Amino acid sequence: MARKVFYSFHYKLDNARAAQVRNMGVVEGNPPASDNDWESIERGGDPAIKRWIDGQLSGKSCAVVLIGSQTAGRKWINYEIETAWKEGKGLLGIYINNLKDLDSKQVFKGQNPFEAFKIGTQNMASIVKVYDPPGQDSNLVYAYIKNNFSNWIEEAIAIRQRY
Repeated sequence: MARKVFYSFHYKLDNARAAQVRNMGVVEGNPPASDNDWESIERGGDPAIKRWIDGQLSGKSCAVVLIGSQTAGRKWINYEIETAWKEGKGLLGIYINNLKDLDSKQVFKGQNPFEAFKIGTQNMASIVKVYDPPGQDSNLVYAYIKNNFSNWIEEAIAIRQRY
């Protein structure tokens, strides 16, 4: 059975990189919102955005944070992390900075977004695994993610079940 996952990422900066991961076909993910759909959701303000995120998280067993250069600390990514954890979903991060975007550019490695959260007295970053694919070659980074993705998801779900 293929797992269903929620993808969390910085849309404006990392959409092309995230699309590569989403389109690997390893797991079923939430459908992306088109620019027009997202503009419509945003017009509804914070309550509408929360409803949309909550709806996208529904029925998913894991949330995957795709980490680019400016992912950490973003309001809605933080909300997605908090909500996924509270709902008992597996949670993991993957650095995607070395995947090329549509302009064939890579970006610098951003901060671990889980460092901002605590689970009791423990830092979430010491619980939630974050994977940093080795190398600088975008094709090799892609292959590494694709080859390991389903195992990472299963591990994230198992880790979450212990807390």
